[in-house]
Amino acid sequence: MTIANSISTDDRQAGTDSAGSAAQRDRRKRILDATYDLAKEGGFDAVQMRAVAEQADVALGTLYRYFPSKIHLLVSALDRQFEEAQARLQVREIPGDTPSERVLYVLKRLTRGMQGDPKLTEALTRAFMFADASVANEIHAVGMSMTTIVTHAMHGTVPDSDEITEDDIVLARVIGDVWLSALMAWVTGRSTAPETAAHMETAVRLILR
Repeated sequence: MTIANSISTDDRQAGTDSAGSAAQRDRRKRILDATYDLAKEGGFDAVQMRAVAEQADVALGTLYRYFPSKIHLLVSALDRQFEEAQARLQVREIPGDTPSERVLYVLKRLTRGMQGDPKLTEALTRAFMFADASVANEIHAVGMSMTTIVTHAMHGTVPDSDEITEDDIVLARVIGDVWLSALMAWVTGRSTAPETAAHMETAVRLILR
């Protein structure tokens, strides 16, 4: 059976729901929850589209309508992880007397959390590494979430839009790129957890000095 022929009533509903409807949000949440569960158990290779569809209780065609490939799915899952981290940061004060201290505090917490779930982190970061131009929108969303997290940490509180300068955004993007690169090095075994932390500390202190 082809993907097109497998589209069910569930899938047709996805096309008729208004964008961002409750039904769509629930369906998307179930899909991403299933992705997390499979990745936590078996890493990148365990996230198969048919297995995700079955666990999320959606038709395979529906899954492909929401996420055209496994890479789209996993990069979207990475973005949701960053969005959740961002939401947690907004309700707490970030400790540190300088931008570099606050950014390092946030990145260390993020890193420890991701290193504590190695199979999930391996799946998400491998997908990010494998992503091509077709995943540009999802990659952009990850970058925006990461930039928001870092600019928040730099200011210590959620900044108003007029408080964020172009320099802030540029620096936040560079830090985000360096952090993701360091995390990938840990995932692929090219660096240890302490080496990853030391690399990030050096980079952030140099960038924000």
